[in-house]
Amino acid sequence: THFDYHIVYIAIPSLSQFCEQEKMKYGLFKKQLTLLEEAEGGFDQFTRSYKSYGVQRMPDNSLVFKEWAPAAEALFLTGDFNGWDNFSHPYTKKEFGKWELHIPPKEDKTPAVTHNSKLKVVVHTRAGERLYRISPWAKYVTRHEKSVIYDWVHWDPPQPYIHKHPRPQKPRSLRIYESHVGIASPEGKVASYSNFTHNVLPRIKDLGYNCIQLMAIMEHAYYASFGYQVTSFFAASSRFGTPEELKELIDVAHSLGIIVLLDAVHSHASKNTEDGLNQFDGSDSCFFHSGPRGEHSLWDSKLFNYSSWEVLRFLLSNLRWWLEEYRFDGFRFDGVTSMLYHHHGIGSGFSGDYAEYFGLQVDEDALVYLMLANHILHTLYEDCITIAEEVSGMPNLCCPVQEGGLGFDYRLAMAIPDKWIQILKEFKDEDWDMGNIVHTMTNRRYGEKCIAYAESHDQALVGDKTLAFWLMDKEMYTSMSALIPMNSVIDRGIQLHKMIRLLTHSLGGEGYLNFMGNEFGHPEWLDFPRVGNNESYHYARRQFNLVDTDRLRYWQLYAFDRDMNRTEDKYGWLAAPPANISVKHQGDKVIVFERANVIFIFNFHPTNSYSSYRVAVGPPGKYKIKLDSDGIQYGGHGRLDHNTEFFTEPMEFKNLPNSMLGAYISANLHFWVNYSFKYYL
Repeated sequence: THFDYHIVYIAIPSLSQFCEQEKMKYGLFKKQLTLLEEAEGGFDQFTRSYKSYGVQRMPDNSLVFKEWAPAAEALFLTGDFNGWDNFSHPYTKKEFGKWELHIPPKEDKTPAVTHNSKLKVVVHTRAGERLYRISPWAKYVTRHEKSVIYDWVHWDPPQPYIHKHPRPQKPRSLRIYESHVGIASPEGKVASYSNFTHNVLPRIKDLGYNCIQLMAIMEHAYYASFGYQVTSFFAASSRFGTPEELKELIDVAHSLGIIVLLDAVHSHASKNTEDGLNQFDGSDSCFFHSGPRGEHSLWDSKLFNYSSWEVLRFLLSNLRWWLEEYRFDGFRFDGVTSMLYHHHGIGSGFSGDYAEYFGLQVDEDALVYLMLANHILHTLYEDCITIAEEVSGMPNLCCPVQEGGLGFDYRLAMAIPDKWIQILKEFKDEDWDMGNIVHTMTNRRYGEKCIAYAESHDQALVGDKTLAFWLMDKEMYTSMSALIPMNSVIDRGIQLHKMIRLLTHSLGGEGYLNFMGNEFGHPEWLDFPRVGNNESYHYARRQFNLVDTDRLRYWQLYAFDRDMNRTEDKYGWLAAPPANISVKHQGDKVIVFERANVIFIFNFHPTNSYSSYRVAVGPPGKYKIKLDSDGIQYGGHGRLDHNTEFFTEPMEFKNLPNSMLGAYISANLHFWVNYSFKYYL
């Protein structure tokens, strides 16, 4: 493909000095594609390596085991099937550090290794050690209740789950419900895939989210790692249930019109050896860089060697596996900033100087890996969605690969939740800076789609505070009854909780994300069982039961979140161009903007209300209120008449051709939002 760099840099002249580096990056990507074609028959075949590595059952029920262990002296297979004999089943050494073992079927023509059998790879090192390992390609691993180490379990069910429903079409507006299966229950235990399917999916559908981002699915030995210390990359976490139950979860989500993204952790891996990738063949490298380059000092984890051919095979096939076997619809790539730079973002403030994004500090191998991943995923799966968790602001992150970008569809707008926390921690209500808030919401490159969020799982973790906690703190335990009048803390907290979410939803990006439970102001933080809390599950749960009664005000926040999503689904502001902001008045504490032919009006003033407030309008016509945070059903005070119609006047205002006089705009942190009705004069 011809790559014309001067076209890219017409829009951003300051990047022209880095043109040669960008050309080199694209050249490395093209070289890898060519090598894949020559050596493997193309990326389609290469990324299906999960069909040849690990364990494969042949049509005659013979079994083929294949591993890559370049530093090993010898490999054997042991397990239930051979009475845990360490020497009866040796692998044969092949080229390029690969090992193979063929086991014929039993006399009755059934496989020699049956479904649910336990297995181990026995690795003999050149130093004379004997190591017991789990295959990196293991599709299922489990842990006995009293054991610390996970076991490799051969998963080959006689009746595998068959998907019944097609994938939904890619949504025009992405509304993401970030979810963790294990905490998705009010009960103090590890919840299951089946619980999520039957009890949580209906809530997500009711709330109006059209996408689920599933965390902690790749198997991780340490539950409290939140899934970010992966030990088995091809195994769906067994603590939540079986692979078939996860497939059913995704299938049922698809039947509801909801797509499902996987939280993909390819930025690093657990340091575990017996049940992880680390030192699989006895060396300190194999899948990772050797020495200090293979260590992440803050995360205490191992770093992949993205220049290794077999590491590329493993990681790219891993992405393909989750899309093909489980029918995920895309990925949220974790820790992309750590991947992009040799310094992993540690100690780097990223001032915005473009020199920070180029040069020797950039890990070109990781760049090429991400380009390959996005190119392959979007080529093979037209509707696949990829989201980057990237905090540095790397340019071209969301540009198509053929234009020299990394090829992501979206990036997380990570500055927005930081801004809300900063405001709530450091400023009184009357000191909020409207211009600064609007700047944070809109500070993104034109055409680079962002996922906006007021808070995610990061803010829910113990040691931090959710927005609800910052706003209402201990009052949430004693004063959330709907049977008594709201006190000033609860009143302020409920109104701001709604306003912060809608402003983020409508102004902050081209997609929206919410972490499960935060939509209704979940009253407790998230803390997984650990020694420091006596292995308690009390905080490792989501109390959905709180919204199932109208005696508590949590259902009012839930109802607003639901109607906010449903209103967006009707008008589609997330899929629209960026908003046209007409007012960010510091004295009045008012923000007004138009997006997708919808007028949004926010009054953040703690005491002042306004009547007959003139609002700039683009399209002329009649307007009606479509969503009002002051509604009684949302815990508001019901001070606006929804039967009122507002007509524009051909009076230029704020550089727009028309304007109208808005109705009463409530103080005490209430606002009203005016949605355009059918335009007519």
